[in-house]
Amino acid sequence: MRNIWIILVSLTLFAFLIGWFKLVNSFFVAILLVTTFIKAHLVSEYFMNLKSVTLNYRLIPTMWLIIVLSAIAVAYYLPVAN
Repeated sequence: MRNIWIILVSLTLFAFLIGWFKLVNSFFVAILLVTTFIKAHLVSEYFMNLKSVTLNYRLIPTMWLIIVLSAIAVAYYLPVAN
């Protein structure tokens, strides 16, 4: 559990530093969306204790994450494509 906490803190610090140094561009937004997915997936698996349940229940938050993060990506990248 401690390793998961260290990974979560490291990914959060990485996202903070990207914002702090104003490195926001299309590449880093994609990286941030991936790290957000990883963090949310780790929280749902370990801290919500979904790692021990059947796959059907584990897929619910995973699919929700994919839908929400995809919508955010479309909202961010759509104006860039025009």
